[in-house]
Amino acid sequence: MSRHRATDGEDQTAIIPRVTEESAPRAVRPSPRPAAPTGPPVVPGPPPGPVAGRPPADLPPPPARVPLDRPETPTAIIPAVSSDATGLLGAVPPVPPKPDLPEGAATAAPVRTQPRRGERVVKLRPEQTDDGYKSVYSELTRPTIGSRIRAGVRGVGELLITLGVIVLLFAAYEVWGTTAIIGGHQDTLGQQLDQQWDQPDPTVGPTPSASPKPLAGNAIARLYIPKLDKQWVVVEGVTQKDIRYAPGHYPSSADPGKIGNFAVAGHRNRATFWRLDELDNGDVIVVETKTQWFVYKVVRTRIVRPTQVEVVAPVPGEPGKKPTQAMVTLTTCNPKLDNYQRLIVHGELTRTQARSDGQPAELG
Repeated sequence: MSRHRATDGEDQTAIIPRVTEESAPRAVRPSPRPAAPTGPPVVPGPPPGPVAGRPPADLPPPPARVPLDRPETPTAIIPAVSSDATGLLGAVPPVPPKPDLPEGAATAAPVRTQPRRGERVVKLRPEQTDDGYKSVYSELTRPTIGSRIRAGVRGVGELLITLGVIVLLFAAYEVWGTTAIIGGHQDTLGQQLDQQWDQPDPTVGPTPSASPKPLAGNAIARLYIPKLDKQWVVVEGVTQKDIRYAPGHYPSSADPGKIGNFAVAGHRNRATFWRLDELDNGDVIVVETKTQWFVYKVVRTRIVRPTQVEVVAPVPGEPGKKPTQAMVTLTTCNPKLDNYQRLIVHGELTRTQARSDGQPAELG
């Protein structure tokens, strides 16, 4: 480090970088020394006085020039550095002066010490209490009446959503899931009915015997509704177990094609009597047995209470009256997906056809 004393007496310090021959801005070569005089010797006299345009004699001599054969020695003259220029050497820049404000103007924005309305002040450091240190988050996590109400409403909403999803899944199962299950059982019942009909008729022979009473759950006939493009195997019995996969015949009602009321009950699902309400007067209902086809036509459709069991009497609506004609009655729940009513469809027998003659024309 080299020191240079300024003309105003202030001691200024600067770091002088090393200047090599390559980085020197301009090479300064020493001037040749003048030759020694050959004339008579000069007698020294008094020092000459100041001459205009020349510096006084008491000033320090200028720095000597360094020859180029020493490239490691700096050759540039470093100017004096004032205190205001220290930022150029990597120091912290000086703070800019404050702007002149008009008289009466505020010098700084006021600092709020009170929270605004609706704001909460939370301490940023733990607070020591009698039970120990209190967390800085205790004010934020402490339950309040509002937070408890919101949590309750949120819980009730989630519960209702869950119940709604369960109801939708159950409805989807009732509408579409049972269709495939009932279809598979109907195929099995159809095979059993065909095997039963292929066996010899016990009522035909040298010693005919009475037809045995069908057991509960056994297939007894086929039921066709051409308008709905549906057909089912009908089983014996109307309990929940009997009609789980097929329409069931009321055991106390008449047999197909006989005088009286052939009454059949079925569930209101897509695989059974889902569209039974679409039947109108004059629509065809066909029943197939081992030997005969029975063709009925709808004569009445009505909705009754579950306690009105007289609709399956031998004469529908008139219990105790002796029947004079063959009828069919189909019963199911009403409305769809509920059971507080019963949908009733009555039909009257219009004609009979032998099974050996093929399908009736009503079935297309």
